[in-house]
Order: sequence, then structure tokens, then C-alpha cells
Amino acid sequence: MKGKGTGPSGLVIVDKPAGYTSHDVVAKLRRFAGTRRVGHAGTLDPMATGVLVIGVEKATRLLGYLALTEKEYAATIRLGQNTVTDDAEGEITASAGAVGVQRAAVDTGVAKLTGAIQQVPSKVSAIKIDGKRSYSRVREGEEFDIPARPVTVSTFAVHEVRQAVADDGTDVLDLDVTVVCSSGTYIRALARDLGADLGTGGHLTALRRTRVGPYGLDGAHTLAELEATLTVLPIADAAAAAFPRWDVTDEQARLLGNGARLTAPGLAVDGPIAVFDPTGRFLALVEEQDGKTKSLAVFV
Repeated sequence: MKGKGTGPSGLVIVDKPAGYTSHDVVAKLRRFAGTRRVGHAGTLDPMATGVLVIGVEKATRLLGYLALTEKEYAATIRLGQNTVTDDAEGEITASAGAVGVQRAAVDTGVAKLTGAIQQVPSKVSAIKIDGKRSYSRVREGEEFDIPARPVTVSTFAVHEVRQAVADDGTDVLDLDVTVVCSSGTYIRALARDLGADLGTGGHLTALRRTRVGPYGLDGAHTLAELEATLTVLPIADAAAAAFPRWDVTDEQARLLGNGARLTAPGLAVDGPIAVFDPTGRFLALVEEQDGKTKSLAVFV
């Protein structure tokens, strides 16, 4: 392994394969990049594929802010069966079937789960309850409740409805959907809740993340491609793509580097702003607070 700060610094957009945990991908990238300073912005379950944003070296400091961005998924929801994990990896717990479910009812149920909603995460999720991972509590046989939390589902579109027969002979409906949502939204919880609303039960059978903020599949690389040629999006380009941009003067750049709070640019945005000097060098992430800048992370 290379020493701290000696490897490439930027984002790697990975097209995660099925069967890998996000930690597995991070371990691969540590080897490819020759550094241990690697992290990811938003976990993908082993069953899921698609966009996983990896930060290398200094770019790991961007990840906490990137994780707050909008995400887009292509998924398949199966109506007619429940599983213990709310996805196809878990044991089936009920098979009510979906005979007689009409498209109009599906659309009504989807509409209820669109917009600003309260969602209860799956019990086998990685969310922490009193400091302990929910899935760990499940494994240990604990009885507990997870409080609902606010999420936003901007788009929940059903593209195709197919009749199918599950392995146990249950007549089910498979829905191919697109979901655009805020960070922290569980797509398998949408499947579970849609099935509950329709009285059929439901779970997720396929999930592919197609976008995290501005980073989509068109810029993603497979692990095999990255092993052959590590493609790193430079940290300045990554910041410019993800955050509103503020170009400052040399004097403002000097003051910012010395820890001064500058007069805010008045961009009227919530969240981080990427600051660049006159040469295009990425300096910092700041936010506006009472007309002044507050530094979130400084990169010089």
C-alpha cells in the first residue's frame, strides 16, 4: 500500500456487480489505488447492482456531502409474496398471491408512496437503533420497532406489469419501476409497503442504481475495467459536477485558506458550495450562514 496522500485523489464511479457488498468494492479499490484511504457514498445491498461512488484520498472528505444527494433506481417489485428481508434474498414468509389486482389499484398505491412520505426502513437494514445495527438485532432475535422517518420519492413510475408464477406456484405480478428519491429511501421498503397497501404482500426482486446525484451509469466502470485502468474523476471536476460553484479572487482564496469567514456569495442554496480560485483549483466546500461562509472542508 502507498502512504497517506500519495495515491490518486478523486472519485471512482463503479458499476457494482451483484453479490458484492459495498465494503467488498472498497477493498478492491484500495488494492487498485494502492491506498487505504478509500470510502463510499451510500451503501448498495449485495443483491443490487449499479452506481457506487467511491472516494479516494482527499475525495473521501466529499463523501458525507455526496451521500445527501438524490438517487435513481431501476427495480422490479413482486406483488403476491412477503419475505423476511423485503427482497428476494430473504425467506418467503407469506404467499397471498396477486390474482385480480388491477393496474388502477397499483397506480393508486404507487401514488400514495410518491412525494414527501414517512417510511419505516426494513428491519434487516444497516440503520442504527440505539447505536446498534438493525440487522444485528434481527440476527440476535430481538423484538424492536424502527421509527418512521421522512423521505422524498420524487418519481415512482411503473413501466410494465407482468403476470408470473413464483417458484412455489403462487400467481404473482412483477412490476418494472423507476424510482427517483432522496438519500435514505429504501426501495425494498417501497415494495413492502405497496404490497401491504394492496393486500398482496410485496418484495424487491431486482435493483439497479442508475444515478447518484450527477454521477450516472454512463460514467461508471466495472471492477474488471478499473483493475486494468484505474479511472479517477479529479476532485475538482467531481466537486464542480456535484455542487453549486463559486469562483473567488486570489485575495478571497488567501483569506479562506487562513480560516477567515468571507461574505457569502448569495447563491440562495441550501447545502455545500464548491469554491474555486482564479486558476480553477478546488479550494473548499462552504455553506452560507448568516451572510457569511462557514467552511465544511478545506482542500488546500
